[in-house]
Amino acid sequence: MERKTTNLKEFVYNSILEDIYSSTYTSGEILNEKAMIEKYKCSKSPVREALLSLCADGVLRSIPRYGYEVIRLTKDDIYEMLQFRLALEGGILRERYRNISAEDYAELEHLDQYCRINDTDARTHFEYNIKFHIRLIESCGNDYATTQLKQCMIRLKRAYAQFYWNPGVDIMFSMDTRHHKEILDALKHEKIDEALFHLKEDLNDFGGTSMFFSKSVG
Repeated sequence: MERKTTNLKEFVYNSILEDIYSSTYTSGEILNEKAMIEKYKCSKSPVREALLSLCADGVLRSIPRYGYEVIRLTKDDIYEMLQFRLALEGGILRERYRNISAEDYAELEHLDQYCRINDTDARTHFEYNIKFHIRLIESCGNDYATTQLKQCMIRLKRAYAQFYWNPGVDIMFSMDTRHHKEILDALKHEKIDEALFHLKEDLNDFGGTSMFFSKSVG
């Protein structure tokens, strides 16, 4: 029974998150347990656990006797997450980049080819960008750092959805991943300072334009 409840909780958690990504639920919208129970056709317990987990992860905010509000991410929120990524990814790369193997580089270059495709949609593009950065840190051999990066990417994915998964927003997707090759080339030649410079430029291109920020990253 406990395992079934856990699986249902994960199902509801992921379903709500997916609905937020797709703008079925928008920033500021109020979700309530009764509606979630009816929509996902499960009992109160896994729904409540999923909603509380989403609150803990900064996706929702609990409003007593009212419901759960979808939190709107701001430019400052994005800036802070990118600062965190620069510290995390940059620190791990500086200490452990020599652990990256030839096979790792081959896989990273393959992922980067998908990141360079402009004839796609924002969601698919950002998924490949996420895979590239997670694989890069994973290749360094620090499981805890990889887990923290994955958690940060969940929130950044929401930000990307909030600002860029709108068909009316016209951006060239490859512009926010244009520094991937430079990062890899610098790492291959053991030029770590150069690699971290390109990493910083890469993060500052979030969303395809550094004009998005009022201040640079780092």
